[in-house]
Amino acid sequence: MSLVLKLTIPSVCVLVVLLTLATWLHLTRRRKKRDSMPSTLAMGEGFLKVSYNILLKATDEFSSSNLLGAGTFGTVFKGVLDGTMVAVKVLNLQQRGATKSFMAECKALRNTRHRNLVKIITVCSSTDFQRNDFKALVYEFMPRGNLDGWLHETGNLTLLQRMDIAIDVAHALNYLHRESETLIVHCDLKPSNILLDDDMVARVGDFGLAKFFAQHGLANQTSSIGIKGTVGYAAPEYGLGSEASADGDIYSYGIVLLEMITGKRPTDQMLFQENSNLHVYAEATLPDQVLQIVDPTLEHDITEVVDNRRAIPNMVERRVECMFSMVTVGVACSNHLPHERMKITDAISRLLAARDNLLAAERRIRFYD
Repeated sequence: MSLVLKLTIPSVCVLVVLLTLATWLHLTRRRKKRDSMPSTLAMGEGFLKVSYNILLKATDEFSSSNLLGAGTFGTVFKGVLDGTMVAVKVLNLQQRGATKSFMAECKALRNTRHRNLVKIITVCSSTDFQRNDFKALVYEFMPRGNLDGWLHETGNLTLLQRMDIAIDVAHALNYLHRESETLIVHCDLKPSNILLDDDMVARVGDFGLAKFFAQHGLANQTSSIGIKGTVGYAAPEYGLGSEASADGDIYSYGIVLLEMITGKRPTDQMLFQENSNLHVYAEATLPDQVLQIVDPTLEHDITEVVDNRRAIPNMVERRVECMFSMVTVGVACSNHLPHERMKITDAISRLLAARDNLLAAERRIRFYD
């Protein structure tokens, strides 16, 4: 019996050690797989959650070389996740309203599917290595940057590109206000929140201030962040305490249109010096003096045709018509009184008609060439 025990006990000990080692290796492999595969993580707020460690690696530890920009509630970095370029918005949780902004953005984009809205890929709601709360949103990367940069830094958007972007943004608003499951009011539409993909298709992003309403009667508001937009783009009624509304987004859209065609920000110093605003400045040129306020970088859209008399004779008229339409729609949408603002469906129809006329004229030129 003693001999049996002497032989059995070492065998059992070896077996226990081997089982322990096998269990440890199995758990280690599972943990590594979980950290490297966001798609295996638990669902939360309608999105697959990703770990802090994964985002740390994806952005090279949130390196300044990957910094894309910063806003009221967070900082955006570019990164690589599962071999795909992404944009990671890290929320500044010390900023009042940042957590509500995170929840608002998750809610806004959880069930929305539209080609002119930025898409959220995944989210992170965790802690960092110091046990501080950490929240981040991961978006598809928009390689062409935002509209603000193209208008005021690059400065080489053609008239047709501006028309296309204006129509894209209008389609996004129409979806949010009329076609989504719940009415979504963006509350902060401006050029820096309009992103551009590889094909220069516009995508509306940054829903951190969004408000949500029942589709009928605009009731049951569920988001209560106090801030309602950015100076110059926020509807005037917001300054008087009015609730967020689709009409407020229409006002912002009108200001964005006027900025796109004039090249002037609504906070331009010249407007303040003249005790004016972008709406009044543009309205004063209707109907016969619109060309006086058109962005100087668009002059080549006219001179190109004037210098080339082989072009269809009405090409100049078609391009001027597009400029006139952008000013007219911009002024109509940015009316001081909410109930007098142009409906987004009418804005789409007006801009589409002008753009399609221009495209038809350009096709005729190519045919004759």
